[in-house]
Amino acid sequence: MPVYDYEAASPEKGCPHCASGFETIQSIRDPRLTACPQCGAPVRRVITAPAIGRSKSGLDDRAKAAGFTKLKRLGKGEYEKMY
Repeated sequence: MPVYDYEAASPEKGCPHCASGFETIQSIRDPRLTACPQCGAPVRRVITAPAIGRSKSGLDDRAKAAGFTKLKRLGKGEYEKMY
């Protein structure tokens, strides 16, 4: 499901949650949010760049920091430990 970014239509009328912007997961078929889920202030959808493929190395770094092990396949049934 896509992640959509929203922000307060008028930042001075919103709460800290919507004034600084927030993300929400919605189906493509769901209608746009018109009000902040926390304070009810009017919000608008913000166009942002998609995050396709930009964080693969970041994902590897986070996995390594969390203690996971990454294996590289060498052949049938053979793997090499990368980290």
